[in-house]
Amino acid sequence: MLIRRIDATRLDDCLALAAGRKWSAEPHKWGLLFEIGDVYGIDDPDGGLAGCVVCTSYGTRLSGIGMMLVAEKFGRQGLGGQLMKHAMAEAGTESTWLTATTYGQPLYEKLGFRSIGDSYIYRGEFRPPASGASRPASTKDMAAIAALDAEVFGAPRPEVLGRLPVFTEQLRVIEGTEGIRGYAAAWRNVDDTVIGPVVADNETMAKNLISDLAAGISTTVRLDLDDTHPELREWVEGLGIARGMRTEVMVHGASLPGDRKRLFLPLSVATG
Repeated sequence: MLIRRIDATRLDDCLALAAGRKWSAEPHKWGLLFEIGDVYGIDDPDGGLAGCVVCTSYGTRLSGIGMMLVAEKFGRQGLGGQLMKHAMAEAGTESTWLTATTYGQPLYEKLGFRSIGDSYIYRGEFRPPASGASRPASTKDMAAIAALDAEVFGAPRPEVLGRLPVFTEQLRVIEGTEGIRGYAAAWRNVDDTVIGPVVADNETMAKNLISDLAAGISTTVRLDLDDTHPELREWVEGLGIARGMRTEVMVHGASLPGDRKRLFLPLSVATG
């Protein structure tokens, strides 16, 4: 079955494939993935897609893989492995990052991925007091945001950052003694508002950014927290949000570049 790159004209097929596996319909997020990443699909001879995967590459050093889906009727026929191998070969990066469900983890381990931690979804009413320490970002801030982001990820991400002002509902920055030292965004996804990415020099800055974003949100909030910052998990849980679904954070190839201690929340678990 031929694997080929597909474009946004296949959005409905991707949503149908996700629904068939009982995943949420997320057209806003899928629209971004088509813009910033490479979406690969296998056609179902009966119509629609038999499987798909998204790979978002950041230069030659790093890529993130997500939304790996195979239709139930094509399960256990090797399509998932074929899609993963194809996406990784096309990206050709030194490191590849993903988060794995319990169901998908054995496949990724066979492909050479190794576990580096876990990630939990936190979802619920989240209303910490606003800190007032951050401010809305302007177009003049984007160069400083891009420079900070490249330090943290170890690779430039112009496609992602170029879309943030349009994709997100809020984009805020926080300043230190040497200018902008943190930024964070919030974006609407179906019934929730996702907070992420959050990049900051320290935990205090991260909490202030998150609190100020949350003050402008009227829906339930989603945060994807890995175990890099257990104190941030404790803070969120202390404000009344319980841990939800767990996934395994995995890496293939070289260790992740950059300074991940300053990444507190990702844009999404599909992009890294």
